[in-house]
Amino acid sequence: MSDTLQRLAAIIESRKPVNGGDPEKSYVARLLTRGDDAILKKIGEEATETVMAAKDARNGGSADKIVSECADLWFHSLVLLAQFGLTPDDVLKELSRREGISGIEEKAARKDTLREAEENPKN
Repeated sequence: MSDTLQRLAAIIESRKPVNGGDPEKSYVARLLTRGDDAILKKIGEEATETVMAAKDARNGGSADKIVSECADLWFHSLVLLAQFGLTPDDVLKELSRREGISGIEEKAARKDTLREAEENPKN
């Protein structure tokens, strides 16, 4: 399963303008050239479209639309990762780290860590 993500991440990496990607010929290069805000806007749009597809499916619409919109969301998330020098492996490692940990416990631990950081800021 992760082979597909790896291949797609490699293609996205190759489309970065610093790697020769041409914004006139590549959607990814154009999006990366436009910067973080453009990528974040696309992720927001795709997330909204995913939510709407799920709501439509819940009301008798095609569940295939959820898959299509999730693919768009994942794609743009991969572009965001590339923008910050991250890879799908980074996300998979984090998911692996969380495996077997209660979501409630994990969220509480993150809150504790944030609270500690706020109480003990490093100057």
